[in-house]
Formats: sequence, structure tokens, C-alpha cells
Amino acid sequence: MISLPGGSFLMGTDYDKGFPADGEGPVRKVTLSPFQIDTCAVTNEEFAAFAETTGYRTDAERFGWSFVFWAHIPVELRAKLVEDTVASAPWWCKVSGANWRQPEGLHSDLANRAGHPVVHVSWNDAAAYARWAGKSLPTEAQWEYAARGGLEQKLYPWGDELTPGGEHRCNVWQGTFPSEDTAEDGYAGTCPVDTFPPNGYGLYCITGNVWEWCADWFRTAFRADRVLCDPKGPATGQTRVMKGGSFLCHASYCNRYRVAARTSNTPDSSTSNLGFRCVRNN
Repeated sequence: MISLPGGSFLMGTDYDKGFPADGEGPVRKVTLSPFQIDTCAVTNEEFAAFAETTGYRTDAERFGWSFVFWAHIPVELRAKLVEDTVASAPWWCKVSGANWRQPEGLHSDLANRAGHPVVHVSWNDAAAYARWAGKSLPTEAQWEYAARGGLEQKLYPWGDELTPGGEHRCNVWQGTFPSEDTAEDGYAGTCPVDTFPPNGYGLYCITGNVWEWCADWFRTAFRADRVLCDPKGPATGQTRVMKGGSFLCHASYCNRYRVAARTSNTPDSSTSNLGFRCVRNN
């Protein structure tokens, strides 16, 4: 973990190519107390230690399935494994046996992926791990403050260009989504959690690679006329905040790998591109 001093920053965005319906704006001033945050997303190796110590079973393990991106399922196994797809996003397949131990279904395992981010973890699972580790999930404000790395109102943790000088700084989709992934950044799925250079605060892969759960219930109504101190989001809700985008994000449909971008999912949901990192409040 790294210690961050807290202080004030400008949260949110008025970026005209964003998603107003997601509640990305308006830009507002937020003040945070000091806190610590994991430099990397929680890995398969770290989550395995938790599961083996506690006997914890994730929501996906209990349900017996999770969502997997269609192209990551071997062609010869799709008919056997896939139960259904999401009508509004047919690239998501409901796969029997998919969970954090078997990311693409029963035929898969974690070989050579110990240092990759754990996926197929619901908000409930992430919160359980955080409690076991003596930590918590970051508030959305903590996450965004850390992701910005000391820069003000930049699109990405390193500035306003996605690939400055032609250099890839995060693991996102290249090609034509969802049919062709050229993997120009070196990865067609998840990558090790410390693959790309860290931001100004020393955080790795804070955007791209996998979505990261935040503590807050999701809402879209914000005000710019007052300073918020250590905001924690609404007391209740239907879905939890997710930040950072993933290896499936592409400018043509989902440029949510920007630090101010956001979306949400139900607390028991899991997918092959969803993980988390933790914080510890001082």
C-alpha cells in the first residue's frame, strides 16, 4: 500500500465525449482525509490465500456460473458451456462453472495467472476480502483522487493522450469491438497487475485491465456549489459504483477508462473483467 496525504481535488468531469447519463459531472471540489491504498489490484494469488484460509465461496461459485466474454471461450466448448447471452450486450455469455478459479469455465484454470487481477468477484466478495485483510473498499472519491495521481482534470492517470508518443499505458481494447481485438498493447485479456508504468502516486493499472469495485452505492445527482468532505455516497441503493474500465473498453462504445468515468452493477454480479483493490483509512 501507499500512503496518500488527502486534501482537496476536483472530482468528476464536464468532458463532452463522456456519458452524462452516468453522472460524470459536474466537476466539484472534494476534500479527503489521509488514507492508504493498494498499489495494485488484488491478485489471484492474494485472493487464493483468503479463500484457503477462510473457506470463503464467492457468489459465482455459489450460483454456479458467471459472465465471460464470448471470444475467450474456445469455439468447440461454446455450445456446451454457454447457457445464455445478454440481449443488450451479446458478447457477454452466461457460462456454467465460471468463477475466479476457472475464469473461462470448467476447462480453464489460473496457470500462469497468479499475478493477474482476480476476476469474477462480486462487490460482496470484494468487501469480504477487504474485511479479512483489515481494509475496506475505496470510496469513489478516494479511488478517483488516487487514480488522478496528482494531476488536475486530466482524462487519464498520465495526461490527456491515451497513447502518448504511441506508447500504451493501459490494457484496453484495440481493433473493432467486439469482433476483432488486435491486442496491440500486448494483451487480449487481463495482464499482470503491475504491467504498465504507475501513475504519479505509484498506482499500477488503475485504469484498464479490470473494472474496480468502490464502496459507494451508485447515484447520478451531484452538485458543484459546495465542498464535499470524505463523501461516502448515498445510504442505500440498487447498484454499487465501478471505476476504471477494463481490457474490453474501446472508444467506439465505452471509453470509460477515463478517471472520471463510472458505471455500476448489482452487488452480487460478477464478470471476467471485474476486480478490486483496497484502502485503509488512517
